[in-house]
Amino acid sequence: MTQRGRPLPFDPIDEAARQWGLRWQGVPQMHAVTSLMRVQQLVLNRLDEILKPHGLTFARYEALVLLTFSRAGSLPLGKMGQRLQVHPTSVTSIVDRLERAGLVERRRHPEDGRTVLAEITDSGRALVETATADLVEADFGLGALSEDDLMRLSVMLAPVRRAAGDF
Repeated sequence: MTQRGRPLPFDPIDEAARQWGLRWQGVPQMHAVTSLMRVQQLVLNRLDEILKPHGLTFARYEALVLLTFSRAGSLPLGKMGQRLQVHPTSVTSIVDRLERAGLVERRRHPEDGRTVLAEITDSGRALVETATADLVEADFGLGALSEDDLMRLSVMLAPVRRAAGDF
């Protein structure tokens, strides 16, 4: 869709691929990566739209979910960055905002005073539950795909993630 909310009368990625093919090799790869990046933008915008009434972005939501999944409800900031695959300054910014909102608290690690932990609060846990219900209801922005399509997509993307060292 254009910024005014009306769809274009043509697929701009198809047109870009046509133009690309007149000049360079790698049309299927260019088409796929451009499609993937555009879908990522569209889905992220939709998820942020769903989470906005909760005072969250998807990045902050992911951090809260990560803390919810941890045994103690807390993790060192460095470990959060590794698991969320974001730069340390991004983790600091995310935790700062969550802390200001009363959703996490910073604590010193009980065994290593140099390490700072982010710990989810009861308010943070409650918000994860309501925000997750809204995301699930909205099919995480992927309602145009069947469950079989979603599984195939995940399977198709796994080799790219593996080759990049994601797991």
